Amino acid sequence: MATKPILPPAMLGILGGGQLGRMFAMAAKTMGYGVTVLDPDPAAPAAEIADIHLCKPYTDPEALAALARQCVAVTTEFENVNADSMRWLASQGVKVSPSGDSVAIAQDRMKEKNFIRDAGLATAPFLIIENSGDLEQDLSPYLPGILKTARNGYDGKGQVRIKNLEEARYALSELKHQPCVLEKMLPLKAEVSVIVARSAANEIACFPPAENIHTDGILDISIVPARISTEITEQARNMAIQLVEKLDYIGVIAVEFFVLEDDSLVINEMAPRPHNSGHYTLDATFSSQFEQQVRTMCGLYPGKPDLHTPVVMVNLLGDVWHDDGSEPNWEIMLTAPNTKLHLYGKKEARAGRKMGHYNVLASNVDAALEQALALKETL
Repeated sequence: MATKPILPPAMLGILGGGQLGRMFAMAAKTMGYGVTVLDPDPAAPAAEIADIHLCKPYTDPEALAALARQCVAVTTEFENVNADSMRWLASQGVKVSPSGDSVAIAQDRMKEKNFIRDAGLATAPFLIIENSGDLEQDLSPYLPGILKTARNGYDGKGQVRIKNLEEARYALSELKHQPCVLEKMLPLKAEVSVIVARSAANEIACFPPAENIHTDGILDISIVPARISTEITEQARNMAIQLVEKLDYIGVIAVEFFVLEDDSLVINEMAPRPHNSGHYTLDATFSSQFEQQVRTMCGLYPGKPDLHTPVVMVNLLGDVWHDDGSEPNWEIMLTAPNTKLHLYGKKEARAGRKMGHYNVLASNVDAALEQALALKETL
């Protein structure tokens, strides 16, 4: 028997109050839901949008009990939240999506790589490094490679490139001998990501793949439609859906791919939440990734994910703010009628900190990209 959907004005909860939590809260409020945010940061960007801000750690028993009392359903905005907190909320009868089990796989690179491989999907050659002894073997199948911490790595953090055993030993000590994964570096043609929304009834909506360009390990630009063949586009969608179904995943998930020089695809990683590379959906598709997050957690059918306009998304990092903390000059960007500026309400700008993004919509991606890069120069 189908469970009844959760309808407005029900209270929804989210673990994490950063920019993803903020955009989730905006989508939920637009649809008529209440929002409770649990985040230990008094200045959490989502807090000024949410109805209630529980300013406590993610493992705080009182805060979790309050979430369980107030919210019919709970989701998360980042994978490094405590999976046990999510399991506890589910045990209290709260509808939790994604499940704590899904998050536990995605937050541990060792579990994630093994899961993807066991699902029959391609990854780069990898080796699990749980201690320094695991390095004392023939590493040639994995070199040159990148040593990545198993947990808490994002935006290029916790990653060291290595070419030989000596560098691997040094990198492991630099990473404080945490459990790691050594991944072989492959000849890349492009990086793409696919955002998938899946409901408990296995209703699936797949956004068009984004072509992603990174700078210093942080996403800089996303281009949609991606400049890849129809065959690769279809293969990326199919691989993402296969992974989501194998996980029995409910919610919104991002699957990141490497397109290799021979046009083969390997999965790099997954993020069990909306993703930076999906911010183009706020302006260029019929439904946004954040609306899909609300819909899937509430048992509603996912919205239409189709692209209505080619788009380029550009991240705005704290680097473009002035040294005295004052804002960039937004005037030219805000006078461009086909450009949408999104700022996250963060009080302090720091180098490398994601402060906002903008989307440029145009008749084709070449025009959008040219304008997006020109606008960046005006800041």
